[in-house]
Amino acid sequence: MFRLPLATLGLIAATSLAHAHGDVAPQPMNTDALPDVGEEWLIENPYRGQGDEVWKTAIEIGDSGYNQNCARCHGLGVVSGGLAPDLRYLEAEEFGDEWYVERFQLGYTQNGITKMPAFGDLLGQKAAWAIRTYIETRPDDGELDDATPRLLQIRDQLMAMAQGEAGDTAALQAELATIAKGVETGSGAPVADSVAFRAANLIASDTPDFAGAAEALTIGLSAAH
Repeated sequence: MFRLPLATLGLIAATSLAHAHGDVAPQPMNTDALPDVGEEWLIENPYRGQGDEVWKTAIEIGDSGYNQNCARCHGLGVVSGGLAPDLRYLEAEEFGDEWYVERFQLGYTQNGITKMPAFGDLLGQKAAWAIRTYIETRPDDGELDDATPRLLQIRDQLMAMAQGEAGDTAALQAELATIAKGVETGSGAPVADSVAFRAANLIASDTPDFAGAAEALTIGLSAAH
């Protein structure tokens, strides 16, 4: 899988950021649900190896924080439109983490113009790593293209089940999980936070959220196309 090296990402950041967004006030993030990570800034994502519960919480918080603070330049769903680096391809390992956290902490200025504000003191380290966790789990381009027709059928089934129609929840959950396992990330992280992954988790509990899973598929598949 092709992933941009750090030097290339740095060059893109220096040449393609055409408009400043330093005038956009960072939006606060509630990170109380995440484990503390200490005062000293880390150089490796601490939420990457703390178990599924912490990892999923970090993705949820990072998703919200990214879309409030980063999507304007880096693109919805971390799919860049060319204004800023496509962060999906920043390697999910220490080298990628170092590049990311330095930019998050200190921001980026070119020719006296703030291209990226310094988020470190404003949002804090827990927010930084939550956003990083969300970013590194984004699917690579086209990963769900082949599965989209079937996912739309599953979406329709889930919508019907939300209205009380009978259906095989276990079979749908297993199928969604199988599709999710085949989705690769742009960063090389082992698990992608795809719409199939989210929908599978929403119907995996004793009280399956059929409507929520259907909505996740509708929004996610629409955004991907």
